[in-house]
Amino acid sequence: MQVSVEATEGLERKLTVAIPAEQIDTEVNSRLASSAKKIRLDGFRPGKVPRKVVKQRFGDSIRAEVLSELANQSFQKAVMQEELRPVGQPSIVPTKNVEGENFEFVATFEVYPEVVLADCSAITVEKLVSEINDDDVQGMIDKLLDQQSTWEAVERVAANGDQLNIDFAGTKDGEAFEGGSAEGTDLELGSKRMIEGFEAGLEGAKAGEEVVLNLTFPDDYHAEDLKGAAVGFTVTVNTVSEKKLPEMNAEFFAKFEVEGDLDDFKSNVRDNMTRQLADAVERHTKQQVMDGLFENNKVDLPAAMIAEEVVALRQQSLSQFGAAAENFDMSLLPDTLFEEQAKKRVALGVILSQAVEHFEVKPDRENLMAFVDDLASSYDDPEEVKKHYLGDETRMQQVQLMLVEKTVVEKVLEVAQVTEKVSSYDDVVQTSQAGAN
Repeated sequence: MQVSVEATEGLERKLTVAIPAEQIDTEVNSRLASSAKKIRLDGFRPGKVPRKVVKQRFGDSIRAEVLSELANQSFQKAVMQEELRPVGQPSIVPTKNVEGENFEFVATFEVYPEVVLADCSAITVEKLVSEINDDDVQGMIDKLLDQQSTWEAVERVAANGDQLNIDFAGTKDGEAFEGGSAEGTDLELGSKRMIEGFEAGLEGAKAGEEVVLNLTFPDDYHAEDLKGAAVGFTVTVNTVSEKKLPEMNAEFFAKFEVEGDLDDFKSNVRDNMTRQLADAVERHTKQQVMDGLFENNKVDLPAAMIAEEVVALRQQSLSQFGAAAENFDMSLLPDTLFEEQAKKRVALGVILSQAVEHFEVKPDRENLMAFVDDLASSYDDPEEVKKHYLGDETRMQQVQLMLVEKTVVEKVLEVAQVTEKVSSYDDVVQTSQAGAN
C-alpha cells in the first residue's frame, strides 16, 4: 500500500492511497468463488454456476463492495502509519479504478488540532470570599416563609404587596386590542407584571370597585402596534387578599425535612447555605479559569467538531420543549444561533485535553472514590447516591471527567494571578448564576 499526505488548508489533509491490484483481485476472486456455490440461476444446478457467468452477472457489484471495504481499511491503516488523528468521516474519492491495475483514491479529512498550552501564569482570577452571617440566614428563612405563604381575602383597600383578582378590558382609540382583556386573573401589586402605572393605579381600590386607568405603553413594547400607544383599562376588582406567612413550627420545619426546634431549623438552613456558597465560589472560580484558558490559547477548530457540537446544543434546546419538540419549527433554531457557543465548547475541550497532558492529571481510584463521597455528602441519603454512581459505568465516566476538570482548575490556580474579593452571600450566588448563564 502506497501512501502520501498533503496538508491543504488549516486542519484539512489529503491522503492519497494506492491499493495493489493483486490484493484486490485475490479478494474479488475469493468472493466470486464463494458466491458461485450459493447463487441459484435458471438453467444451472445449485452450486454449478460457471465462474464466468457469475462474474458477468455479479462481478461489478462484488468488485465495488471489495473496493469500498479495502478503501476504508486502507484509510485506517494509512492514518495510523502517518500518525494522523482524523476528525469526522473522510470524503473518499476514487482517482484510478481500472480492473487489473492498482486502485487509487484520495481521502480528504480534518485532523485533531495540535496545541501547546500557553503559560497559565498569564491568567487572572478574582476569587470571591464570603462568610454567612445571622442576617443572611434570616434573609433565607424569610424567603422560605414567603415561598410557603398563602393568600387570605380581606375587607380593606388594596396595598402594595396584596393580591387582587380582577377583570379588565383595554381599549386603544376606543377599540379593544389583542391581549388587552382578561377575566378572573390574579395580580400581585408590586410584581411589575403589567405596564407601568397599572398596578400602582389599583392601590387603594376595594373589592367590587371599578377603576379606570389611562396609561401609555412603553416605546420598546414587543407589540409593534402598541409601542408608545395611549390606552385605557377598565378594571373590576373582584377580591383583595393579603399574604399570610406560615407559623414557624414543627409542621413548617418538617416541609424541609428538619426535626427539632427553631435552632435546629436555623442550623440546617445555615448548613445548606454554606454548601451553596462553596459551590457558588467554586463555579465562579472555575468559569474564570475556563475563560482564561480559552482567551490565552488560540486553537484552529475542525469544522466537523463544531458541526457535531451545534447538533448537540440544538438537541439540548429542543429537550426543554418536551413532547412539543416533535412539532417545533426548526427554522427558529438555525446553526448560527449555536455556532459561537459550539466553537468555545470545542476549543475548551481541545485545550483541556492538552492541559490534562501538560499537568499530568491522572486521577487514581482513591481520589475518584473521595470525589464520589464528596458529591454524595450533600444528599439526604449519601450511600444511595454512591450506589447510583458506582452502579453505572457511564455515570462513573462522567464523574471522572468532573474530577479531571476540577484537578486542572486547581493546577491552573497554583500558577495563575489570583486575587481575593470580599463579597456578601447574595452577591456571590448572583454572580455565580450570572456567569453560568
